Amino acid sequence: MHARSARLLHLTIALLSLASLAPAADLSLPATDEGLPGEGPIVRDEWFQKLWLNKRTTWAKAIEKDQHAVVFLGDSITQGWGDNMKGAFGELKVANRGISGDTTRGVLIRLQQDVLSLNPKAIVMLIGTNDIGRGAEPETVAANLKLILAAMKKHDAKMPIVLCAVMPSAANKSRPKDKITKLNALYANAIWGDRQITYVDTWTLFADENGDAIKAEFPDLLHPNDIGYTKWAAAVQPVLATLGLVETGPDDFKIEEGFESLFNGRDLTGWIIKANAKPGTEIKPTPHGKPARPVFTEDIDLAGKTSSPDGRYVAVNGRLVVTTPIEGRRFQQVWTTREFPNDFILKLEFRATPNADSGVFLRKPQLQCRDYLLAGPYNKLTKYKQGDWNELVVTVKGGVAHCTCNGEVLEAEFKLPETGPIGLEGDRGQMEYRRIRVKVVK
Repeated sequence: MHARSARLLHLTIALLSLASLAPAADLSLPATDEGLPGEGPIVRDEWFQKLWLNKRTTWAKAIEKDQHAVVFLGDSITQGWGDNMKGAFGELKVANRGISGDTTRGVLIRLQQDVLSLNPKAIVMLIGTNDIGRGAEPETVAANLKLILAAMKKHDAKMPIVLCAVMPSAANKSRPKDKITKLNALYANAIWGDRQITYVDTWTLFADENGDAIKAEFPDLLHPNDIGYTKWAAAVQPVLATLGLVETGPDDFKIEEGFESLFNGRDLTGWIIKANAKPGTEIKPTPHGKPARPVFTEDIDLAGKTSSPDGRYVAVNGRLVVTTPIEGRRFQQVWTTREFPNDFILKLEFRATPNADSGVFLRKPQLQCRDYLLAGPYNKLTKYKQGDWNELVVTVKGGVAHCTCNGEVLEAEFKLPETGPIGLEGDRGQMEYRRIRVKVVK
């Protein structure tokens, strides 16, 4: 970090800390930029100033009521989701802190009073499109994001932060693809290696083949409709579930006669991380921005553990989760402790965050298991349910596997070796597996 950037970061955190101690009598937008944190546009249109004051005055009266909520923070896209996010997350206590027209610098100004004063259980943030729309360069916006994240982390070093990629729009909205994709790349770089922050790819989720918003989901090419909000909720839901904030009840699934479970739903018993290097191999850190390929010099038996040592594989409420890698991409596998030399039927269900990439190893070869419609290779499926649970069925006979997703054929004749374990790979995004079971045919 450059010296000037470091000084700016420390100054901003100090200002935000002082703001937490000052009385919140005046919630109006400051008249000038003097002494304000960050750089770039601050909206001062008359309509915005009225909205800003109205929203913040209302929220100031709800600080006690909204303590320990999951806070959704952003601009009009967040504001338009409604006070309770249209009930998308059930009984989860939420607080919507979106202001239409706001920018990253506006968020910096109001962060302490509107958000951190609530001592959130988690923060879900989407911000930056209005900065681009008002002419800010991606580098300026990303620098503001770093200040926002630093203040959040200073407030609570364990509070989960979910950062959503800036959604696509259109050039005629002053938000061209190249500016947004550059900003999202800078966002991803800003959180590289940070375990407190989970990145959700809400750009790829909504972009058309030209990188613009889709009118069926964003009628004005900027704001989502009900279809768009439903997709956004489905993108965030699995991350909140892995954080233990939603879907906390037991899975009441009953296994079919003749099948046996490969995952008990409570811990990782029956699974191992295999050694992939000789003892004494030097373990080098992953270069910034490069996919990680972790080195293990000995097998790691995960029996009785709810998490792999690095937290990449975790057991959460009946789900075996391959978590979002802190490096953006991380190639890694877990394997069953047993091998399967006989014919068998494997059944499981999986749920992917947007553009997630994983895989199921069958003895040794990998069957791609991804967010198929975005990540491929089976992107023409008609029964795949994006953001929801999908069933994978693999029937192995005589060294050949017939593989389906929700009844649609993925591979009709997938050749396998004579024996081997079953494995689950991780690459990018989050993938969840549940109800993993096998029926061995003697």
